[in-house]
Amino acid sequence: MTPSVVLFVLLFVFLFLIAFGVPIAISMGVASLVVLLLGHLNPILIVQRMFASVDSFALIAVPFFILSGDLMSEGKTSQYIMDFMESITGFIRGSLWIVAILTSMIFAAISGSSAAVTAAVGGALMPQLKKRGYEDSTSAAVIASGGTIGVVIPPSVPMVLYASITFASVSKLFLNGFFPGILMGIALSLVAINKAYKESYPRVEKISIRNIFRTFIIALPGILTPVIILGGIFSGIFTPSEAAVVGVVWAIICSLFIYRDSNIRSMLKVFVKSSITSAVVMFLIAVCGIFSWILAYWSIPQMISHSLLSITSNPYIGILLVDVVLLIAGVFMETASIILIFTPVLFQYVTALGINPVHFGVIETVAVAIGMITPPVAICLYVISGISGISIEEVSKKVVPFLIALIIVLLLYTYLPMVFPKLIL
Repeated sequence: MTPSVVLFVLLFVFLFLIAFGVPIAISMGVASLVVLLLGHLNPILIVQRMFASVDSFALIAVPFFILSGDLMSEGKTSQYIMDFMESITGFIRGSLWIVAILTSMIFAAISGSSAAVTAAVGGALMPQLKKRGYEDSTSAAVIASGGTIGVVIPPSVPMVLYASITFASVSKLFLNGFFPGILMGIALSLVAINKAYKESYPRVEKISIRNIFRTFIIALPGILTPVIILGGIFSGIFTPSEAAVVGVVWAIICSLFIYRDSNIRSMLKVFVKSSITSAVVMFLIAVCGIFSWILAYWSIPQMISHSLLSITSNPYIGILLVDVVLLIAGVFMETASIILIFTPVLFQYVTALGINPVHFGVIETVAVAIGMITPPVAICLYVISGISGISIEEVSKKVVPFLIALIIVLLLYTYLPMVFPKLIL
């Protein structure tokens, strides 16, 4: 079969099954099997490539980052961090919205999962927001938007997946994730403050050094989690995979011995929940392995790269085209699927354009993060809707200004390092 025929069969079978509600991983596996049979290749390749896809030291980090985030979300860590943030921002109108965004940024540096960040912040903060008279659907939109930062500020599961495909440095990806993550936090905060001033929300309290110090001491063990994880990675004390394990150990110490807000029984429930989530993610990675192998075997990424280069070889226009493709994919697919399916295809093109692989990895991560608040496949919206009881439709309407702000951040991060290459660390 020619590459064009293979691509057509893959996409036709994949999209046909998706249209009937078959899970993405199963759809990809069946599409891959059909191509292997039509191409007269041994079906045993499916098992071999699936195993090879998850046989990676870097991927050990994925289940442990998921577990550390779930452990920290289970107890009162998020509440203590929020109290500290409110002591700093109480003088600003709409301060609880700012607290939600800042806490999301800190939790992003703990969990590496947007769903976990949204659940932790939403579960702790939505009742307080309702009690203080904040408009429900806007509050839900703020928390969901803040949750997108969860996969951008390191540690980041999508960045680990990207590195496993492209062999880019995980540490460099993590280091470069801070800049867009902070930009996202600033952009969301500006939109929230603007809304709060328009609707005349009151200021909560004046700054009290004593209160800041008190809440900081209480929140310190939780705040130390990202310091330990990222400090260890960037100082070279341990690898990202080892850092994930250290993060789990510290989360257990915080929950059982420092805050004492968990017991063995509740912790076992968290382990089961995290195991299920990790199994789903790892199975998806395994299935994407055979899918990606088929693309590479028939040189489909090179074919698509040549086709895109025939449209434009201008790096500024080309990378904008890539951004649009990723944003559209984010509407219909979840994060891991986009990274695992689109990276092998687009990587050839962006490298031909002269784009730094680390820069592209972070661009892709920001783009898929935005997809988490674009329905119908918008995991952060579903999580906050389940927590708050507000319909997806209502939250979707209120999330639009925040969505626009995040797209502006994506464009800024796309082009600033191209103009100023030293921004890539």
